[in-house]
Amino acid sequence: MRDTNRLIEIRWHGRGGQGAVTSAELVAQAAISEGKYAHAFPSFGPERRGAPVLAFVRISSQQPIRIRAEIAQPDIVVVLDPRLLRIVNVASGLKENGLLVINTRRSFQDIEAELKAKCKLARVNATSIAREILGLPITNTTMIGALVRATGVVELESLLEPLRHRFGRLAERNIKAMQKAYEETLVKE
Repeated sequence: MRDTNRLIEIRWHGRGGQGAVTSAELVAQAAISEGKYAHAFPSFGPERRGAPVLAFVRISSQQPIRIRAEIAQPDIVVVLDPRLLRIVNVASGLKENGLLVINTRRSFQDIEAELKAKCKLARVNATSIAREILGLPITNTTMIGALVRATGVVELESLLEPLRHRFGRLAERNIKAMQKAYEETLVKE
């Protein structure tokens, strides 16, 4: 997945209040800081805390991105809330050999049995990390760390300034959560 010489499309699945939209924006900002082209945007259903939310990121190192439509066939899907696996087909449209990055403590075997999708998998217990470091089960920055570990779509260092700008006095804890998730993410091809 480390071929960043093409357009990469990422779809984020979360719930309102978990930070999927923020995650998408931060990854796009990091890509832009690396000299790439990127944009991020949300898709909301009923705008309420806890409702399923989608966010999207496109990144290209070659040319400006003109596409503004939602991403129906992503290269990568990031799932912030593992309970969404039971109510949303998160792997819908995932490209062949695409990657699913999931916040879960479950085994790869359990995930594969539930999804019945042919894809690469990455997993991390982002909720546990977030509770330990942030004191809240908000997994957006931890899942950014998992995404970077599994894909290399941006450099971890490129996220430091966007996180500091976005989170202010809470930035260092969010950076620590991101780094810990980066270290603990497991990837299965």
